[in-house]
Amino acid sequence: MFIIKNKFVFLTISAVIVVGSIVAVLIYGLKLGIDFKGGTLLEVNYTNGRPDASLVAQVLQKDSLADAIAQPVGESALSIKSRPLSETERPALVTDLSMDGKYPLTQTSFTSIGPSVGRELTHKAVVAIIVVVIAIVLYIAFAFRGVSKPVSSWKYGLIAIATLVHDIAIPSGVFALLGHFGGAEVDTLFVVALLTVLGISVSDTIVVFDRIRENLKNHIAPTFAETVGKSLNQTFVRSINTSLTVIIVLLALFFFGPTATKNFSLVLIVGMFFGTYSSIFVASPLLVITEALQQKKGKK
Repeated sequence: MFIIKNKFVFLTISAVIVVGSIVAVLIYGLKLGIDFKGGTLLEVNYTNGRPDASLVAQVLQKDSLADAIAQPVGESALSIKSRPLSETERPALVTDLSMDGKYPLTQTSFTSIGPSVGRELTHKAVVAIIVVVIAIVLYIAFAFRGVSKPVSSWKYGLIAIATLVHDIAIPSGVFALLGHFGGAEVDTLFVVALLTVLGISVSDTIVVFDRIRENLKNHIAPTFAETVGKSLNQTFVRSINTSLTVIIVLLALFFFGPTATKNFSLVLIVGMFFGTYSSIFVASPLLVITEALQQKKGKK
C-alpha cells in the first residue's frame, strides 16, 4: 500500500521527467543519423596505428567535410559519417586519410543512403510505432473486456496509452540531450529499441493489471485501492527482478560491447528502467485515481 498511499508523489516525479523530456525534444530535437537524413558511412582500418583526431579533422576540413563526424572504433579503426560522397570524393578521402602513406589503411566498409530512402525510413519508423501502440491498446481492451467494475476495460487501455507515452518520451528526451551535447545520433536501431521497450513495458503493465483483475474477482480487499495495493505487493518483486536481470545484461553490452550497439543498449537501459517504473508507480496509481474520480462523479 506504500505506492498507492504516495501515488501523487510518484506521479509528480513522472510528470516532471516526461515534461522535461518533451521540452528537450522540442528545443534540441533528435539528431538524425544517416539512416533517416541520408549520407555516407565510411570505415577504415589503420594497420600501423591510427592518426590523432586533430589530423583527421584537418583532412575532413581539406575535403570540404568539416561537418562530418569521425569516431574511433576499437584500437585501430575509424568511422566517418558525412554528407553523400561522389564516386570521385570517396577514393580521394580514403587517400587523404592515409596522410600520404604515413598511416597505411584499408577501407573496410562503405554505406551510402540517399535522402529519399532516409525519408521513407522515417515514415516507416513513425508508422511502426503508431501501429504498435494501437495494437497494444486494442489487445488490452480485448483482454480486459470482462472487467466493468469499478473501472471499465477501455480505461485500462487509456492508462496503458499514458504509460506508453511515458516510456517513449523519456528515452527520446535523453537522446535529445545526448545529441545536442554529445553528438549522439538516432538511427534505425533507436526505433527498434523503442519498440522493444514498448513491448516489455506493456508486458509488465498487463501482469499487474491481470493480478488486479483476478483479485477483484476474489474480493481480497474491501476497497479498490486496497486491492490494487495488494496486487502490487504480489507482483512487485517479480517485475523488479525481471527488469534488473535484463538491465545487468544491457549494462554489460553498453560497457563491453561494440561501438555500433552502445546507443541501442543505452535506449534499452533507460527504457527498461522507466518502463518498469511506469508499470508499478504510474499505471496502478492512475487506476486508483480513475476509480476515485468515478466514485466521486457517481455520488453527485
